[in-house]
This record gives sequence, C-alpha cells and structure tokens, in this order.
Amino acid sequence: MPSFNSKKGQIFLNSKNIADVASWYCAIVLIALILVTIVRDTSMNIIPNHVHNNFMENNHLFSIKPCDEIYVVGEGETLHTISDKCDDPFIVENNPHIHDPDDVFPGLVIKITPSHHC
Repeated sequence: MPSFNSKKGQIFLNSKNIADVASWYCAIVLIALILVTIVRDTSMNIIPNHVHNNFMENNHLFSIKPCDEIYVVGEGETLHTISDKCDDPFIVENNPHIHDPDDVFPGLVIKITPSHHC
C-alpha cells in the first residue's frame, strides 16, 4: 500500500478502506439472507400445506387445527378428501343441506366436527 504524506492522500485511503469494509458487510448480509431463505423454503416443504397455512395464520405450533369449524370446499375436493383432511367421518350427517354426497362443488360451505380434539 503506497503511503502519502499529504492529508488529502490519507483521506482517500481511509475512504477506500471504509468502502471495502462496507462492501464486505453488504456481501455477508446478502449471503446470510440467501441462506435463511433457502432454509425457510426447505423447512416449509417438509410441512404439509394445510398444516403450514394454519401455522402461518396462528403464528404458533400449538394451535394447529386440521380445519376450521366452517369449511369452504375448494376446487377438486370431495367429501372423502375433506373427511380425511379434517378428521370428520360424519360430514354428510352433520350437514343436512348436502342431499347428494357426490354433488360437492367449490364454494360449498360445510360444518366440520373433528372426531378428536387436541
């Protein structure tokens, strides 16, 4: 590193050192953010979607419920898949407005009564 006797040269070298340190700091922060994102995305793939959605809504693991008491049927769902997902084997019996179990459509509102409570 060349040394300068003038005050202006010392200021330039100090500014360059500060810029180098700032660049390294930004690079380390960027790498840390990338690693956190990768770890978060990997951990979210381990948790099933319906559990992950409830976890994100409730912000703590102990209040995870399979389904809410009022459930809105989504695209491609059947009473069988909802029954398995929500642990409610008596969906038809608890919803008298469902006359035909095969006639389930997106947007249909049903009542869910899980067979066991945590």
